[in-house]
Amino acid sequence: MEKGNKKIIRGWVAYDWANSVYNLVISSAIFPIFYDTATKKSYANSKGYLDVEGKVDIDQIKEGETVLVNFFGSELSSTVLYSFVLSASFLVVSFLSPLLSGVADYTGSKKKFLKFFCYLGSLSCMSLFIFDVDRLEWGMLSVFLASIGYWNSLVFYNAFLPEIADVKDHDRISAKGFMMGYIGSMILLIICLAIIMGIGKEYTKFSFILVGLWWIGFSQITYRALPNNVYNKKPGKGYIWKGFRELQLVFKEFKQTKRLKRYLYAFFFFNTGVQTVMLMATIFANKEIEWPKGNGTSGLIVAILLIQILGAVGAFLMSRLSNRIGNIRTLFVSVTIWIGICLFAFFIKTPVEFYILASCVGLVMGGVQAIARSTYSKFLPETTDHASYFSFYDVTEKIGIVLGTLFFGLMEFWTGSIRYSVAAVAFFFIFGLLFLLFVPKEEVKIETH
Repeated sequence: MEKGNKKIIRGWVAYDWANSVYNLVISSAIFPIFYDTATKKSYANSKGYLDVEGKVDIDQIKEGETVLVNFFGSELSSTVLYSFVLSASFLVVSFLSPLLSGVADYTGSKKKFLKFFCYLGSLSCMSLFIFDVDRLEWGMLSVFLASIGYWNSLVFYNAFLPEIADVKDHDRISAKGFMMGYIGSMILLIICLAIIMGIGKEYTKFSFILVGLWWIGFSQITYRALPNNVYNKKPGKGYIWKGFRELQLVFKEFKQTKRLKRYLYAFFFFNTGVQTVMLMATIFANKEIEWPKGNGTSGLIVAILLIQILGAVGAFLMSRLSNRIGNIRTLFVSVTIWIGICLFAFFIKTPVEFYILASCVGLVMGGVQAIARSTYSKFLPETTDHASYFSFYDVTEKIGIVLGTLFFGLMEFWTGSIRYSVAAVAFFFIFGLLFLLFVPKEEVKIETH
């Protein structure tokens, strides 16, 4: 296959445009607010919190009162349930991605796996249209499967980067993907908000159908452009077992590297910090920022849109900076800024301060994700097993998310303040910074005896 083919690269970038709507609309903006409101209404109704007209009044829920939901006959906090479901999905992805990537590499079927998980994720998003708190188990199954579909598809998507482009172009193409993802998801979010605010909140569920249609529809551009079975693999019988064997061989080869291993250690720490901040920012803002009465939700949406716009700008600027000073130094600059963001977050209280914080997050969020992906791609050895190698990257990311969110919650539990949780996330970035210092400029094979 010809590397650097513009049509193929445009097709690859199109998947970032297609799937990023899940990350914004479902993970960050509309669904979490929808879920919070739906569970609060159900809880308020069960407690008899009604206004003078006999309608359910969630404003009667006291500050600090735990909103409980019924899940398989047990009552537990709505936010705890949501976090448990997402954590479970990350653990499943951590288990599935390396196993399936070995099969994908052995059979040359990355594109088929990419399609499968894309369709699983997008159809699960659309099924959220029938979300019902009275049948919460089915709704949370949709959340669970949508997360698995999104995150597992990225393993096979990312693995195409070293196959379609020369090393010198990885930073630029990776950044372009993130830029298009931020812009595309922002466009759909604005469309969804126009429907909700213009027609009525009862049409919120149509946003979930739009996400699925957008994801499936634009991904067709990717499927038409990306080649299938790049290395003309011809698998025989027992390909599943042979795929697992392929993964074992790749892992053995991976252990022989020095630069790639040290970079992955650094990535584990700084990316854990990035993902924890991204996942917990909304909770922090709801709890600690002194929003004008009734303007909390709209204020958060403005902040999210600001992050999206600046995320695209940041991805572009970081790719330019990496061309001048190199990837590791660029990541060093970005991670240093993240440490300052965590410390600044400890002190902020007003919406204006939060918008300043959101602007800083946006500028470094897109950049650090784009450069982190392209750096890993650049550091790969000569191989045809790209999916297996990227599964290590993916597992590192998912385990980091689980540990980061757990650490965040424990810090609040121990200290009684979510502000200490945010400040403590800086330690992940500090460790990431230290590991970056020890990443060698060239690959060094470790001698084994």
